[in-house]
Amino acid sequence: MRNVAIIGIGQTPVGEHWNTGLRALAAQAAREAIENAGSPTIDALYIANAFGGSINHQSHIGALVTDFIGLSGIETFAIEAAEASGGAALRTAYLAVASGLVNTALVVGVEKMTDSIAAAGVKARSTGLDADYEAAHGATLPALAALLMRRYIYENQLDISAFEGFSINAHANGSRSQNAMFRNVIKPGRFASAPIVADPVNLFDGAPDADGAAALVLTAAERAGDMVPQPVRITGSAASSDTLALHDRTDPLYLKAAYHSALKAYQQARVQPQDIDLFELHDAFTILSTLTLEATGFAKRGEGWKLAQDGHIALTGSIPISTFGGLKSRGNPAGATGIYQAAEAVLQLQGDAGANQVEGARTAMLQNLGGLGSTAITHILQI
Repeated sequence: MRNVAIIGIGQTPVGEHWNTGLRALAAQAAREAIENAGSPTIDALYIANAFGGSINHQSHIGALVTDFIGLSGIETFAIEAAEASGGAALRTAYLAVASGLVNTALVVGVEKMTDSIAAAGVKARSTGLDADYEAAHGATLPALAALLMRRYIYENQLDISAFEGFSINAHANGSRSQNAMFRNVIKPGRFASAPIVADPVNLFDGAPDADGAAALVLTAAERAGDMVPQPVRITGSAASSDTLALHDRTDPLYLKAAYHSALKAYQQARVQPQDIDLFELHDAFTILSTLTLEATGFAKRGEGWKLAQDGHIALTGSIPISTFGGLKSRGNPAGATGIYQAAEAVLQLQGDAGANQVEGARTAMLQNLGGLGSTAITHILQI
């Protein structure tokens, strides 16, 4: 297998794009990534999208976008893994280029969440849960995240304020990012008093649904250096899965898929947690940030929240996370989220993160989760 590198990135601001359709959003990010890569010949396009069929009434998005940006005739299809669709599409492109069957691949993640009213949006998001045993009984992602959070609080004898450091950090970083949906700063002490969404999950705890598109161009590492000044190598790529329904897990506070995909990626890249300079994790809820840090080896069981409380996750900390605001402040355009994570990590490794720069960053890890960890896809990038 060939080594693979990222040679181009593109991003739209995350927010409510009422006047821009699905294909136009995708095209904006795709064209920017192709230009950033030096306008190479694209052999394949892989689209990440989670809810186009249910919210936008549009499937067959690969052909739609490929035709719209003038690449009709190349290999193209969409990849869906709920909120982990972006990570899945990146892994698909990585495998295609690594195999030698595709020379240069374009990956685009796109989501148009604001094309639906609140109830319809909740119904669409719930298609990523177990339809028979969760969604049919009214369970939603925030409600299930609340069950996890409540159990974690009980087992570790905490209160809700223990989690505020994650949101404070995300918004502090997002306040300096031009692509972030919410750039407001959360002051210490305000987190616990926010309006409840699903007790104990509150308005400052969960990431907002949003519209957005991000794109990457991948090619073989041996030719990447001749195409752009500073390619970023993908040295680890791994995926794993857990039960879809939360009630089927023997230990709901152990993100098994997150653990196994991270372990495989560490082994491929020949690194350990202490070698990671920044971690773009899937902070859809603060409980997921906590459990992810524990599952991926950055904290002991029951102590993930301490990394936020003690400042370790800040840009100057031992394991910076959500460096451009993460899902919480940047916003969560579902299927595009994993591609945003990768684009942000590339900026960090190339030293182009501006006010959000992690000093001396050379190794970054990304982990994209579907549902509450039913799918976990981990990538390690190095300069």
